[in-house]
This record gives sequence, C-alpha cells and structure tokens, in this order.
Amino acid sequence: MSDQDYIAGLEEQLKSVSISQEDKEKVIESFVAVDSNRNGFLEVDEVRSAFEAIGKSPAQYKIRDAMQKLDRNNDNKLSPAEFAALYGELCSDQVAEGFKVAVKKATKEIVTKGGHSTVEGTTHSYSSEEMVAFCNWINQNLKDDPDLKHHGLPIDPSEENFFNALTDGIILCKMINLSQKDTIDERAINKKKSPNRAVQIHRDQENLNLALNSASAIGCSIVNIDANDLKAMRAHLVLGLLWQVIRIGLFAAFDLSRTPALAVLLREGEELEDLMNLPPEQLLLRWMNYHLEKSAKYKNSPKGGKEITNFSGDIKDSYAYLCLLEQIQPEQEDDLSNDMILADMNKHPGDDKDSMVQRAKYMLNEADKIKCRAFVTEYDVAKGNSKLNLAFVANLFNTYPALEDTGEKEIIVETREEKTYRNWMNSLGVAPRVNRIYNDLTDGIVFSQLYERVQPGVMEKRKMTQPPFPKLGGKMKKIENCQTVVSVGKELKYSLVGIDGNDIHEGNQTSTLALTWQIMRGYTLGILEGLNEKGGGGEKAIIEWTNETLQAAGKSTKISSFKDQSIATSHVVLDLVDVVGGPDTIDYSNVKPGSDDEEKMSNARYAISMARKIGARVYALPDDLWEVNNKMVMTVFACIMARAMQLEEQKNV
Repeated sequence: MSDQDYIAGLEEQLKSVSISQEDKEKVIESFVAVDSNRNGFLEVDEVRSAFEAIGKSPAQYKIRDAMQKLDRNNDNKLSPAEFAALYGELCSDQVAEGFKVAVKKATKEIVTKGGHSTVEGTTHSYSSEEMVAFCNWINQNLKDDPDLKHHGLPIDPSEENFFNALTDGIILCKMINLSQKDTIDERAINKKKSPNRAVQIHRDQENLNLALNSASAIGCSIVNIDANDLKAMRAHLVLGLLWQVIRIGLFAAFDLSRTPALAVLLREGEELEDLMNLPPEQLLLRWMNYHLEKSAKYKNSPKGGKEITNFSGDIKDSYAYLCLLEQIQPEQEDDLSNDMILADMNKHPGDDKDSMVQRAKYMLNEADKIKCRAFVTEYDVAKGNSKLNLAFVANLFNTYPALEDTGEKEIIVETREEKTYRNWMNSLGVAPRVNRIYNDLTDGIVFSQLYERVQPGVMEKRKMTQPPFPKLGGKMKKIENCQTVVSVGKELKYSLVGIDGNDIHEGNQTSTLALTWQIMRGYTLGILEGLNEKGGGGEKAIIEWTNETLQAAGKSTKISSFKDQSIATSHVVLDLVDVVGGPDTIDYSNVKPGSDDEEKMSNARYAISMARKIGARVYALPDDLWEVNNKMVMTVFACIMARAMQLEEQKNV
C-alpha cells in the first residue's frame, strides 16, 4: 500500500469523527508517525512510542487508563477513530498546543533525516517547508551580526547547508538572544574557530550546551534532547527546538505590560484579567478579527465577514489576509503611492487550488510592500500550514499592531519569580503550556505532572479528572484535582499549612507560589539524590560540597549559607564553574571586582551563562545572584553540583 493510499484510508475512517479538519490532519500525522507496521491500528507499544517520539513522558497509568477508556471493542489496539478520541482528550490544541509530530508524508515537502528514535523502526521526519522558513528568518534577522559575517550567512536553505550551519551552536545562541534579549552573555559564546579539530569539537559542544540550557531557561521544552542530538543534526529535534525559540520571540510582545494597547481587544463584560489569561494564539486571532471587523471589503468578500478561528482552513483563500494588510498598513502621504496596499478582492477569483495559490502570491507581494513577507510561501498559505501561518500573523502584529492606546490602565506585571517558575514548568514539557501561573494551574493538571517529575509514580493511584471538563460540575472536578494535589504535597512533606485545594483553584498567589517553589526545590534536590548519595543531605550537603570542591582546587572563595552576601559578586559561582568545567573554563579577564551594582550584574550574567555552558541546567536569573535571592541561589549551586556528578559518572563509564 502506498503512503497516499494509506493516508486516504485514514481520512475515510475519520469522516464520521466530530473534530475540526485541522485536528483531523494532526491526528492523521500522529497516527502515521507511530503506526510503523502500517496495519491501520496502534498497538499498545505503538501508543507508548507516540509519546516517546515527541519527548513526552506521561505516567504509565495515564496511558493505560486512556487505552481502557478509548479501546471500545477491547482488542488492545486503537483504530483511527479511537486514536482521534485519545488525541482529543490528551493532545488537542486546548490541552497541549505543542503536540506536533513530524511525519513522513507522501509529498515532496516531507523528508526523513537523523536516523531512528529509541523505538526501533520509528523514522523521524520533518517538513522542508519549515526548514526553509526558519532559515530565511535567521538570514533576515542575523544578517547584520558582526560575529556571523564569516559564518556562511545568508545560509543556503538546502538541507545539508542549513543543519551544518547550526552544529557549532553560535547561531542557536544568537537566535535565543533575538527571542529573549540578553538571555546569553555574549562573552560566554565560543566564537573563534580552532585549527585543532579536537578543541573545536569541545568548543562546539560547549556552545550547544549553552544554547540548550538557555533555551530551557526561557521556557522551551527540552525533554529528551541533549547537545549530542543537535551536533548529530537530528533534524526533527533541531527544528523543534528552533521553532520553540522563534515562537517565544514572536509572542514576547503579547503581554499587556509590553503592549498596553492590547486592552482595546476587550469585549463587552470582560476585565483586563480575562484578556491577560488568553493563550497568545487566541489573543492573536482576536487581534486579527478586531481589524477585520472594521473592513467593509472583508464583510463583502466571499468570506462574508466570517470570524477567523484558526490559522489553517480559515485563511487558505487569502481574503482575510488581504483585508488585514490593508487595515494595518502605515499611513501613506500619497494615496496613489505604489507602496499602498489595496485589497483587490477580485484578483484570481475561485476556490480551486491554482486560484488560491495565485491569490496568495498576490497577497504576499502586497505584504512585501510593508516588509512583512516572512515564514510563508503562497503554497503554505493555500495549504493552510498552521504553524507557518501563525508565525506570519504574529510577525504582522509585531511590525504593525495598529492599535490605539485608550489610556492608563492598571496592568499586573509578571514578577521575576513568576516568570522563572513559568519557564521552568514549560521546560519540563508540561501540558497545557503555562502562560500565566495563576490561571493555568487552577485545575491541578500541571501540578500533577510536576509531581511525577519529582517522584515518578506518585500520582499513579490518584484520581485526577483530565480536561476537557464538563460544563456542569466542571468547577467541582477542578477543585477535587487541586485537593488531591495539596494532599500529595503534604505526603511529600511540603509545608502547606493553611493551604487547601480551593486556594490553588482560585489562583491564590501566596498559596500557588508556595507550592510551586516547594515542587521546584524537591525536583532540584531529587536530581542530586538520584546521582549521588551525598546529594541526599539537602541544602547543607550542597554547601559542604561547594566549599570542599573549591578548597581542593585551591580557590579562596567559599560560602557560609545561601544568604551569604559574598555571593552578590558571583565570584564564588565563577570559581566553582571553573573547577567543574576544567582548567581555564572561566576567562577571568571578564570578571569584575563587583564593587557596584553594574559590576555585580555583569558578573552574574557571565556566571549564569558559563554555568549553562558547562552543562548545568540553571534556571535562575542573573538578578537572583547579585541580589542574593537565597531560594534561587540554592538552585544554582545544586545544578552545578549535579553537573559535576554527571561529569564524574561519565569519566567512570
């Protein structure tokens, strides 16, 4: 059976399933990716492989319970319709927007590269459309970077050239800083090439460590990815990471504290809090529809003013795009200027494929007038590539939001602590993705996943109601989930005095932060316990190890506690990184005395980046060091200690 016939068979079986066309396409992609024997069913092992292939690690009981619930004929395997139900329950966009499986399609745009997964016979695939789009975005945004003048930019968007250009980690580091400014201290990047191949391999590895751990710190899910995967050019992992980095950058302005004018998108009866709680994708759709509602041409177009609800089927005909571009373009001095966008709705009429492609081409030429032609080709638009169209619209918003600020409003700004917790959770691959911790944790689901990270199996016998929640009784189910979360926390010896499930459900800030910190602390110390018996001594053992390690290496720095004010200069952290990373890891010409706040901040930025460069998965921020935030300072030393133990284990293998 050919791939085309196989996919056609899946489509036929899904005709009776009541899900959107976009979700059907994702179900088919997911099904194809794991049904390696092409028998039209997913065996139990293949269902597990599906999660492994996308870097998710749900508890085994969840897979078992889902199979029992959805295997309607009890044959211990899932048909496409049954798998669609599984997808809808666990992996829909509302539950896990990031559930994207690279699939081998019978088209020219899909290629396979990078070998096989840990599951024998599972071939990882990727979209060359995405590769070209990301390549062009890199070329466009990094073209003037002086460090990349001799780095092959612009990159030729061919398979080999593109992935080769990323293997030394420099471009990945630059892209992370493009998405979240100053995440990586440029002094930490190995920019110079060495004629010694062994030395260069080591430098590349350090850059990739730095990129990967910094990506984690800004909220990228890097479960089951390491620097060796990136060095080996495992394309699906490289593109997956790159997309997360780009996406975070594209959505950075989707915050009322940065773009107060977003408040004009409020609907009747809504408060600012309601708007702030919307996922960025929903906020982007609302922005798009806000402008389309003001377009008479769109109301009179073949779309008839239809609300846009997705970035696939609803935009394929380009009518919405043409009207959006006309609405957001900057004012022209001359209405007859060649640069003025006029949405001609009669250009290339028709709903056939060729007409849609030609109309999309015309639309992109119009977008080029305002320098917003990015991510998509006319074929991506006409086919409804949701990922690339999402990126296209986000770039339009970032370039020309065309929103009028309606005045001062009381806007709640995310604190550094909240941001750190949110990024840490997302780096662990929780689903759904956390955008606002006081809104997205209120059903207990993410907390239950975090518990599994701290102590695998702890939730296995706990009853947790999974989304979607019913309208009738859904609130009570969420509260019950949160009660379970608090109960498990107490069993894990967390200090949760005066906290109950209702506090978590209502998004009580003090209670939510208290529980989150204790889970993060448990997770961090748990890593040490898993590596070495000495790691089981808690915070006291970390301090003892730090001082013993520094003394043995002849360093004069030491700490008495995680509140020790000498930590503010970051000298002790830099010395520890120098010991763990090996001789001359730290370039001490970059280290300042730390006599004022500016020097302390400079040292802290360098210290955090260098810790990540040697492979420590540090999620604290530089401010935590120079302000001596004792809770986050503890995690810095714990992560460096964990990395030292990992390196010691590798030596003994």
